[in-house]
Amino acid sequence: MAANETSLAADFGSPVRLLGRSAMPQDITQDGDRDLVLNRECFCITLDSAGLQAAIRAEAQDPDLAAALLEARPHLFASAPVFLSSHDLAAMLDVVDAIEAAAKAPAYQEAVLAWAPAIAGYDFGPRGVFMGYDFHLGGDGPKLIEVNTNAGGAFLNAFLARAQSACCREAKDATRAALLGEFEPAVWQMFLAEWALQGRSGQPRTIAIVDDRPQEQYLFPEFLLAQRFLERQGLKAWIVDPAQLQFAEGQLRYLGETVDLVYNRLVDFSLGAGGHEALREAYLAGAVTVTPNPRNHALFADKRNMSLLSDADATGSWGISPRHRQSLSAVPRTMMVGIENAEMLWSERNHLFFKPAGGHGGKAVYRGDKMTRRVWTEVQQGGYIAQELAIPTERRIKIDGAIHSLKLDVRLYAYNGLPLLTAARVYQGQTTNFRTPGGGFAPVFIV
Repeated sequence: MAANETSLAADFGSPVRLLGRSAMPQDITQDGDRDLVLNRECFCITLDSAGLQAAIRAEAQDPDLAAALLEARPHLFASAPVFLSSHDLAAMLDVVDAIEAAAKAPAYQEAVLAWAPAIAGYDFGPRGVFMGYDFHLGGDGPKLIEVNTNAGGAFLNAFLARAQSACCREAKDATRAALLGEFEPAVWQMFLAEWALQGRSGQPRTIAIVDDRPQEQYLFPEFLLAQRFLERQGLKAWIVDPAQLQFAEGQLRYLGETVDLVYNRLVDFSLGAGGHEALREAYLAGAVTVTPNPRNHALFADKRNMSLLSDADATGSWGISPRHRQSLSAVPRTMMVGIENAEMLWSERNHLFFKPAGGHGGKAVYRGDKMTRRVWTEVQQGGYIAQELAIPTERRIKIDGAIHSLKLDVRLYAYNGLPLLTAARVYQGQTTNFRTPGGGFAPVFIV
């Protein structure tokens, strides 16, 4: 293993190990893109469903949780891992580093806060836990398709990576990486850092994992895993609908007890929706540490920001380094949609992907070459971005003896610019959907 690959493996909380040649398809030695060949030809590593079920049951201490994961959510976990080259991983980390540098630049902050809600102007210190940087891969390197401040799946993917079985020694060695020995301490230090960044001493005593109707959320099992993890650190942890919170006498409370820290999984990025009043008031009063928070979203995850990050003229005015500017070339050209450019965007639609600026979860997104005139009538009114199409690569998966070609993207979970975990999502359709047989979250092996 080369020195730079050793460093990547040491830094990353996932089973990162070069697979030996004996583990690879026969033609890989003639092909420089080993990850592409493996994703196309390697069928020897499959999901150990029984092992995953046992691991989740032991973690959550809930006999019904494993059944909920693998029966009620049959397409949550892909049936095989995804392979990623160490070169592409390094390029992705460079993009994360560049966006972190941009987010610290006063000129960039002024630009993005100008279109953000007023609440984003409050800076209480936290940087935002579990940032998610989503990439499509390709021959000209990885392309950043979006950034998420409440990226789900990290706890689930940590367990998924441990539940793989393999038919070859090298892959078994990879799956035996001491994942939780690296991931869990890093996650705990992340929450402690958020607490300290808001000027708190010691550590929080209580934490609320907050989302609307949490038990109805598709990733509710992950909330249970996070709750158990936080309880092991000595915290009292609750899974809470924000409507259950009260703000009284300068404290955010749940069932009469003070909430010290909120792990925020809401997609109401400005905390302005009905039922969120107590959380919003407590946040604005600085009475509770909320992570991620409205400012984190405004600086990193507002999709309109991509129009600046992909603009070489704009990046040149921020005072960031030439290296960081070069790394931002991995952001596809992005424009905000409006009546003034509607005709041009319609004519170029076959090369564009349209997303609502305030959207989430792949909802109301459209590939331009599949968009109807009726849909375009709504999109061109504004509130959308148009992003240069970055075609995803494929992972071929064997299901019941038949080979299926699925799309994939890769997510880097990071905190304060440092990687926590890498995972992939495998799917069919325009966006990730967790409805594809053989698809879902997949662990990533670095080759």
